Amino acid sequence: MLTAATLVASILALHLPSPVIAQSVFAHVFIGNTAGYGVAQWTSDIKLAAKYHIDGFVLNIATPYDGTTSTQLSLAFQAIDALPASVSFKLLLSFDYLGGAGAWVDADVIKIMKTYGPNGAYFHVDGKPMVSTFEGPSNSNIQDWLYINGSIPGGIYFVPDWTSLGSEGFSTDLVDGAFSWDMWPDGPENVSTVADSAWVDWLSPARKSYMMGVSPMFYTDLPAYNKAWVWRGDDTWWRRWQQVLEVLPEFVEIVTWNDFGESHYVGPIYHPGVPNTPTANATAYVDGYSHQAWLRTLPYQIAAYKHAYNPTNPAPKVAKDKIVYWYRNAPATAGNTKVTGNNCKSDINLFGYQTCFAVSDVLQDSIFAIVLATKSVTATISIGSGEPTVFLNLTAGINFISRPFSGETGKVKVSLSSGAHGEGPAIVSEPVRGVANFNAYVQCAGGC
Repeated sequence: MLTAATLVASILALHLPSPVIAQSVFAHVFIGNTAGYGVAQWTSDIKLAAKYHIDGFVLNIATPYDGTTSTQLSLAFQAIDALPASVSFKLLLSFDYLGGAGAWVDADVIKIMKTYGPNGAYFHVDGKPMVSTFEGPSNSNIQDWLYINGSIPGGIYFVPDWTSLGSEGFSTDLVDGAFSWDMWPDGPENVSTVADSAWVDWLSPARKSYMMGVSPMFYTDLPAYNKAWVWRGDDTWWRRWQQVLEVLPEFVEIVTWNDFGESHYVGPIYHPGVPNTPTANATAYVDGYSHQAWLRTLPYQIAAYKHAYNPTNPAPKVAKDKIVYWYRNAPATAGNTKVTGNNCKSDINLFGYQTCFAVSDVLQDSIFAIVLATKSVTATISIGSGEPTVFLNLTAGINFISRPFSGETGKVKVSLSSGAHGEGPAIVSEPVRGVANFNAYVQCAGGC
């Protein structure tokens, strides 16, 4: 018998993303860093992301539309359309209002969405193409989006990043959900879910979805762009995915696939996309610092999220023992730098807004590792000729371990009692050429 309560619940459920579409995980891709990509490069990146269980790319596009943006959008969709049926992957757009030549013109947004929104490769929620932004929450822009939504046949599923307004800073009537850029900590604190919880508490009563950001780190040294700061991110690749299991957002966005200048890339290093000018030379801290090993933990982390969000999804299971480890190669106090701890006002960070901290107050001089184990194992981490730190009885599944530098220098060695072992570049007392580099080495040993 259909009770009144059941009827109400059924009606409310119609306004939520379906469980098949929710619990999707995307990676943020800066189109501006893909100039020179061809279909083959897009295909390679898409297959790599899909291999590690990422469901799609959020393509960040900035003005002007003509040029790199229009060319690369076309090539990305061509690559998706040419994929074999066995590869399930989608694209969706995030309109950048702070980069490029300024705010988007309504006509261009409408043109783009009419072109790509109906494409089978585009990600849809409840039959509508999902659309996001990077900022742009001024009153005039909000009115623009109301007009844009009404100009797209069937409308859009609108999940903007208007983080600068904060939760409750705009009416939930304007959106279908929200994405928060608050995914790094402030000062010498670990990243928390305080901001996420505020967004969820505001969105949930209105039956709106939340897209949560996950990022492994943040370090930039690009004076030409008024950017030279670092946020604590030492254990964030572990901590943030654990927080996803607490918050259980409808969507997760990994920031980023390819922002090399801010060091939070998890995709392959594409050298033409790395800033390289005398005053904006990210190659100095990106070359030799691949982050692709972080992808190795994703199948388990994504499966854990999807299972927790919807228990009918398979529980995560580790297929092969592996250890993914990362670290900086020198103490935070070593080397010359104008980088600040936090985005605070300085000679370079002209628009800084946070309290300044010494870099050494923010960063932790340690080696960090995620151990994926098929059964109970013992792990070791050592530096140079020093005694190894031993981690006994790690459990089957996912484990996090770390050990401090403790003043030791030399090559980093890791091992598992099940046979996996690896060796990483040496930790040194002073960086090469005396210039500090706060980027992380990321490596994988074992069944990688």
